[in-house]
Amino acid sequence: MSRGTYRPRKPRGRSRVGERFEAEVGPVAHGGHCVARLPEPESRVVFVRHAIPGERVVVEITEGTDGDRFWRGDAVSVVSPSPDRVEAPCPYAGPGLCGGCDFQHVAVPAQRDLKTAVVREQLVRLGRLDASSPLVTGLRVEAVPVPGRADDGLRWRTRQRYAVLPDGRPAMRAHRSHELVAIDDCLIAAEGARPADADEPVGPDEVSAQGLVHHEVSAAGATHAFTAAADGFWQVHPEAPRVLVEAVLDLLAPRPGERALDLYSGVGLFARFVGEVTGARVVAVEGDRAACQHARGNLSALEAAVVECGPTDKVLRDGFDEPFDLVVLDPPREGAKRAVVEQVVDRRPRAVAYVACDPAALGRDVAIFAEHGYELTAIRAFDLFPMTHHVECVALLQPRHRAAS
Repeated sequence: MSRGTYRPRKPRGRSRVGERFEAEVGPVAHGGHCVARLPEPESRVVFVRHAIPGERVVVEITEGTDGDRFWRGDAVSVVSPSPDRVEAPCPYAGPGLCGGCDFQHVAVPAQRDLKTAVVREQLVRLGRLDASSPLVTGLRVEAVPVPGRADDGLRWRTRQRYAVLPDGRPAMRAHRSHELVAIDDCLIAAEGARPADADEPVGPDEVSAQGLVHHEVSAAGATHAFTAAADGFWQVHPEAPRVLVEAVLDLLAPRPGERALDLYSGVGLFARFVGEVTGARVVAVEGDRAACQHARGNLSALEAAVVECGPTDKVLRDGFDEPFDLVVLDPPREGAKRAVVEQVVDRRPRAVAYVACDPAALGRDVAIFAEHGYELTAIRAFDLFPMTHHVECVALLQPRHRAAS
């Protein structure tokens, strides 16, 4: 996976990059690293990649100056390994190499334990849940194996983006860097994975000459077809659409006649399945014009479906000021944020299903919902991005009085 733009921090004194320290590795943190505290005289927190909680490692500093509150580093050697440590299956995973995967050095079940710890910590620290709440203690990141494949965390990614070296070879970027690492084969890419900017078929999906991808999703006893742009958003794990739709339907428990609002709706995945059950008004709101165009076609079988194109906060501020029974929220990585959350609760839905690709954003938004009388009543988490620190959650929020009744 290629990385976005990285801007190094402004130096604050003497650089410590390249220095090495032996340290005990503490808990996992959000972002694919663990927390280590260097002893005196440094007394510094270091966010360490390629480590596992409980290990003793030699850390090489990759970012940091005397004036920084914390440093970043790589575990370049392991003094006392964790029983969960394995040899990375990918030859490009490790210090100074490809930055796409965070946990190649961790056994797959233990990767899910680490992600579970991160989601729990974000719900407590940012979502303001009690650490002893069953919602926190009962949470487990669930495996989502690819049918016909071993549950080894490999060959799941159906679409891949590469950088290109001057000689034309595909490459990945190093972690938090513009440096390119030549890649012969990405082991998390599915066989025949479609490049993000090319029109080649992947598995059962069909790509037309017009650059459109045709997906078929079977979930909760129904099957629907979806068209999307080849370069538009669609989940990259082949099981993600089914798993997320079934989780949303299970938590919302939609009833015939209920009105639904699908925010950040993409090409209408959730709106199609929810609207099929309710048979009533469903409004899909999406900011991308191409996605809106495809959503109109994907939802054409629902007579009461409406697709509105525009920024979610603006659309809700300017229109659809009416009661809705159900809301599906599937925001980008930064979350829905206050302006959207307050518009949602203003419509007094009986249930909100929040699909989150970032547990920190979910935690912040859960706290905002709580300020307005909506509490988290259920949550599930899915390992849809094995070998990386990413995790997908589906949370249910309900009015406090309704949840208590």
